[in-house]
Amino acid sequence: MSKKFFIKIVTDPDVDLRKCIVGIACAAQAINDGYDVDVFFAADGVKMIHAAYIESVNEKGSIPDGMIYDMMNTITSGASKVYCSTGSQAANGVTKENADEMLLDGYSDWMTWSGPPGVIELSAASDVQLVY
Repeated sequence: MSKKFFIKIVTDPDVDLRKCIVGIACAAQAINDGYDVDVFFAADGVKMIHAAYIESVNEKGSIPDGMIYDMMNTITSGASKVYCSTGSQAANGVTKENADEMLLDGYSDWMTWSGPPGVIELSAASDVQLVY
């Protein structure tokens, strides 16, 4: 039986972008390796699903051009579940009402708004937990 991974991105990428990119890369790699992966974006880690923020990461050139988009596409199309903290998004200026303008395209097809109940659900169902 395949292991169930729960990967939580909570680090503020303005403080430690490298840590967030490593978390995204590990989630994408686990998906590519055939694992069942759930991802939760919380605290200031929610910035990693903001369209403008991802564009700025790509433009900074700290990783090869387009790589962040490829990894995020792997997560948004291949993870079993992708959750996002409603409260953390609100603290970063994103609400359900303005999300269409702020989040990565198609978010409503792959993302579930949640809070602590989602963290508990996903972590309880996992075999492996990684926090970045």
